[in-house]
Amino acid sequence: MIKIGVAGAYGAFGLKHLDALEKIEEVTVTSVFGPNKEKIEALASQRKVAKACTSYNEFLDQDLDAVILSTPTQLHCEQSIKALNAGKHTFAEIPMADSLADAQKMDAAQKETGLIGMVGHVRRFNPSHQWVKQRIDAGEFSIQQMDAQTYFFRRTNANAKGEPRSWTDHLLWHHACHTIDLFIYQTGEIPNEIFGLQGPAHPDLGIAMDMTIGMKTPSGKLCTLSLSFNNDGPLGSFFRYIGDSGTYIARYDDLVNGNEEPIDLSGVAVSNNGIELIDREFINAIQEGREPNSSFAQGLAVMQVMQELEDQMGVLKV
Repeated sequence: MIKIGVAGAYGAFGLKHLDALEKIEEVTVTSVFGPNKEKIEALASQRKVAKACTSYNEFLDQDLDAVILSTPTQLHCEQSIKALNAGKHTFAEIPMADSLADAQKMDAAQKETGLIGMVGHVRRFNPSHQWVKQRIDAGEFSIQQMDAQTYFFRRTNANAKGEPRSWTDHLLWHHACHTIDLFIYQTGEIPNEIFGLQGPAHPDLGIAMDMTIGMKTPSGKLCTLSLSFNNDGPLGSFFRYIGDSGTYIARYDDLVNGNEEPIDLSGVAVSNNGIELIDREFINAIQEGREPNSSFAQGLAVMQVMQELEDQMGVLKV
């Protein structure tokens, strides 16, 4: 039985991880961490978790095998290194940090301790994208172009539950991160030609509300990514794979072909929930003593691309 602690447990993604972990038999959540005493104690009581902590150091002092960090991005580096040095396998939500330099520190700490370090690149695990990856690995499909749209209507600093955030969401460092990693993962190449354009900054949030990113791999595969916090319409991320033997459109855990005909994903994985599948990979890697898919080391490629885009665009970041 793997004993896990979840940090940032009452946030939108902390709750998603708690829901997913309940479906994994080999796991028990023994501790949760959050800075608001009332919220974290109420959550621990509701979820029947033995220990609620408002101090991160107290959280790490618990009898834990591993931690999941669903905490603000700017804390990932320090919290991950502390957790690894405390002997805890560590899963950090994306982005693994908000700079390449901090991501490299996290990777170095993982290598030094020999423990599992994993990043929450959940798109690798969504059944829709897994199905496409299986076709690529079998030599049945090769990407010519990936078009991605990531659209939200978010003109206030609120999370997915509509609650105020203590940190500011970001189109590049939080949302483009998913697609850049997925493009690298599906093509097996790191883009060598990259450009980015950003719109005006929001007067209160201080970040660009619209962004366009283009990438090209050494073999010529293209990715075009459009992102907006101004979109008043269907929200979320949508991916169109245009390849040599077909076109596929992925919407989270659903997949259709270019003519909107559904593709059966029932045999792809043990669940159709990407969060559950990525948590299962974390647990399996711990049990088997191996590098996980989406390790800290693998996460450095997307961090390199995002750092280059930030440097190129002069990204507005708070």
